[in-house]
Amino acid sequence: MLTGSQIRRRFLDYFVQRGHKEVHSSSLVPTNGPTLLFTNAGMNQFKDVFLGLETRDYNRATTSQKCVRAGGKHNDLENVGFTNRHHTFFEMLGNFSFGDYFKKDAIAYAWELITSKDWFGIDKNKLYVTVFNGEGGMSRDAEAYDLWVAQGVPKERIFEMGLKDNFWQMGDTGPCGPCSEIHYDMGPAASEHGHTDCAFTCDCGRYVEIWNLVFMQFDRDSSGKLNPLPKPSIDTGMGLERVTAVLQGVISNYDTDLFTPLIKRAAELTGTTNAHVKPGLRPGGAGQRPVPTQPKADPNLGITTNHVGTAALGRPAEQSSAAAGHKSAASLRVIADHSRATAFLIADGVLPSNEGRGYVLRKIMRRAMRHAWLLGQRRPVVLSEMVREVQKMMSDVYPELTASEQVIRVVNEEERRFHHTMEVGLERLEGDLEEIRHRSRQFDEGSVQLQHELWQAGKPDRAVRGKEIMQGRPDPGKTPLIYPGDQAFKLYDTFGLPLDFMQDAARDAGLAFDQPGFDRAMAEQRERARASWKGAGKQAANPAYQALAAANIRPTLVHGFDPRPPSERNRWNSEFHGYGQTTLKDCRIVAIVRTGLEAPELRPGDEGEIILDHTPFYAESGGQVGDRGWFYSDDHNTVVAEVRGCYSPIQGVRAHQVIAKQPIRVGDKVDVVVNADIRESTMRNHTATHLLQAGLREVLGKHVKQAGSLVAPNHLRFDFSHFTGVADEELQDIEDLINKEVLRNEKVEVIENVPIDVAINEYKAMALFGEKYGDRVRVIKIGDFSTELCGGTHTAATGEIGLIKVLKEGSVSSGVRRIEAVTGEGSLKHFRQDHQLESVVASFVGPTLSQKTRKDGAPNEEVPASPAEALKLELDKKDSEIKRLQRELDQVRMKSASSTVASVTDKIKEVHGVKVLAHRVDNLERAQMRTLVDQLRDKLGSGVVVLGSATSGNVALIVGVTKDLTQKIQAGKVIGRVAEKVGGKGGGRPDLAEAGGKNPEALDAALSESYSVVESMLT
Repeated sequence: MLTGSQIRRRFLDYFVQRGHKEVHSSSLVPTNGPTLLFTNAGMNQFKDVFLGLETRDYNRATTSQKCVRAGGKHNDLENVGFTNRHHTFFEMLGNFSFGDYFKKDAIAYAWELITSKDWFGIDKNKLYVTVFNGEGGMSRDAEAYDLWVAQGVPKERIFEMGLKDNFWQMGDTGPCGPCSEIHYDMGPAASEHGHTDCAFTCDCGRYVEIWNLVFMQFDRDSSGKLNPLPKPSIDTGMGLERVTAVLQGVISNYDTDLFTPLIKRAAELTGTTNAHVKPGLRPGGAGQRPVPTQPKADPNLGITTNHVGTAALGRPAEQSSAAAGHKSAASLRVIADHSRATAFLIADGVLPSNEGRGYVLRKIMRRAMRHAWLLGQRRPVVLSEMVREVQKMMSDVYPELTASEQVIRVVNEEERRFHHTMEVGLERLEGDLEEIRHRSRQFDEGSVQLQHELWQAGKPDRAVRGKEIMQGRPDPGKTPLIYPGDQAFKLYDTFGLPLDFMQDAARDAGLAFDQPGFDRAMAEQRERARASWKGAGKQAANPAYQALAAANIRPTLVHGFDPRPPSERNRWNSEFHGYGQTTLKDCRIVAIVRTGLEAPELRPGDEGEIILDHTPFYAESGGQVGDRGWFYSDDHNTVVAEVRGCYSPIQGVRAHQVIAKQPIRVGDKVDVVVNADIRESTMRNHTATHLLQAGLREVLGKHVKQAGSLVAPNHLRFDFSHFTGVADEELQDIEDLINKEVLRNEKVEVIENVPIDVAINEYKAMALFGEKYGDRVRVIKIGDFSTELCGGTHTAATGEIGLIKVLKEGSVSSGVRRIEAVTGEGSLKHFRQDHQLESVVASFVGPTLSQKTRKDGAPNEEVPASPAEALKLELDKKDSEIKRLQRELDQVRMKSASSTVASVTDKIKEVHGVKVLAHRVDNLERAQMRTLVDQLRDKLGSGVVVLGSATSGNVALIVGVTKDLTQKIQAGKVIGRVAEKVGGKGGGRPDLAEAGGKNPEALDAALSESYSVVESMLT
């Protein structure tokens, strides 16, 4: 029996032997899909090739692509672990043709690979095929049908399906086409509905799609018209997990050797024995009837009043051991699946956060941790150990898993946070449930009082109806109180509290759980997540540039030679000559683009984009900004255009963004000049960026990875992965280290045209996973200190940088830090500014001694402090003095306020037998007001205290109610009405509430009104 790893290798080998280029998986973070949350298909890394934005030096490829579907549009997270085939992370095997072979070869390849005894050898009698039936004004895919028949597939096993199943498109416009799917019959045991004799197309789980062949043959324009593509392409996808289940003869993907070692390890870590219960419907196994949850619901409210979910703390004794076994198995599968997603996402630079990709990763991690908690493991160790197991199993195929030391550290920190969050979340849940019970008691008392008054008034029918209205249910004695679903979802989403925890806690407290409300809140959150990733999808290249791209496509070589005549070769190639020079003569204008359309000329004042046959201008790429400069007439005396920037709209084409100064036409020849000052400043900053990255990895650790950069003439910005702030001492060490390299004046060696494997394995060049590299790359080597793959411009030696000065370091997002720095003249300007500031500081801060500390912690001798240290010492002294004076002032104010406690007797009024005191205490902080409220409540014994304070134009209010009165008088209600008088609002607990306001002039009147507010609540 083939292992999962052997199946992956055999698939790739099959296509490599048939002329396909094996391409390493791209990153899970898409580099060319701004609207895509994660890479979710094999074709993602080739999207620009299909759109005509990029060409490769191969026209057929094969990959095993890392994919994640767990957020935005593709969100199956809640199903993972409870079905046979849902996963967050999975591998997509695929073969691709970029204008080379089409349907005939694609279908022949697919059928041979899966049925030939030399390859996968799947029983043909277990296979079904689908083709497009023709809908929406499109023709039936008769060609694919006939090709399957030609392969020997019986006609009764070929099914024709509609647009939903068998037509693929990248977006509303752009490449699209019919597709053809291969399905495998898993047998009756795989039916999730217990079917024993269903036929193909039944969606009970018996018939599983294992391969999808997309025939990209049309280009849909904005009007919806389908235009035939000049070079139809192929995009196929086969899920490794699914085909492994087929080849290993198991129903569930989780029973393959891709998962069983992980499930076994999860069982060991959690002390669980139910590791081999097969998944199926929640929580029944494959081919079994699901264990019923038997929910009971109020037909009027739609509220579920009894739940059986995955195991929670303190499970009731009546639950069957079989159900518990199913739940344990589901939890183990969740942990196994999510550990794979966690390991791969962090390795590709995603870090847990509260937004975007980091938010989805955090949800995946916390879901795995919750299920470990459900299985009784309270120590924060399970997920980090599971990630180690993933690394051990898969790093030979995906070396990026162990390329960073950060993965385990990030997981450890997230597990520690989760443990704390669970404790806080459970405390919040108990508070929510107690608040609902408390409100219910108050509501019931009010209802009884109202009914009594209506009976006394001789209106018994209204008394009965009033009872129904006020309690919101026909029979309050039978229907329990409700824990709102949206409130529960906040705890689920914010604190990661498991749904089952909340369901069981609500039941134990005598409350029904509002499942429909929870589901609505979940759906709204998913919609918000999708909306946050909506945007303008990447469209096919501008038609004006598509023509250039088509001319640049490398033709199929015949016996190693280009068959086109010399006049046709490189006709529109925009050659770059800028590494060695900044001026070029006789550059021919091959195209002009204005307002998105080709134009024959630009007139003076027009803005547009010009493509030259060759140019020294660097196009914006890899974080480095594009060059600026000028186009001159052939006599080099007249500026015909000013170049404001340069970028590459498609591969091989450099568009110069210009403002015309003179008439300029296609076919003209110009002399071009790059602004050398800007170029040289940019080069200094780019080489400094390489030194900075090497310095960060040396001081902070090898886990540091680039997360973004900007190389501009006036400064550089470098974003990098790191889980905490960089200490001042570390920054100084980094700055010292990289400036030593500058002072060494080390040669910056540029090595061109290096095979990618040689660059990575021999030169040990840093390559960013997710970046697109060709077979041959450019290496920038700075001594033994830094070696990177880079296409940017650099200084000839490090000494040309002058000096690198780090300006600041800070956070960009969770797990991503940013450093900004300057070099050359920028450093000189910065040091001049520092010197000016130092002179100012020295004028009012005298010389001071400071004690330096050695790295081993022992103090050195006292040395004269720098102006910055002297200023800090002086400010610390002033701050300490201010704090001392503030404490003394607070003590005086509190003493003064407390002294009034004895003299407030005349302000205490009795309202319907309840003592009420309203008192003004200006210039007190809120903490002092709380202390004073406690003192006054103690003095009253039983009663209500209302305090008001006016400070700096703002009003602070606080209301305290003794515990014996909270059934009749709630502090939150009192303060709400009092706060209105001073233009504010507030709230709090029944016994203590606070508010603020903006109208100090109305404070006395508001305090006086407090007595009548309390009176209204007692009558």
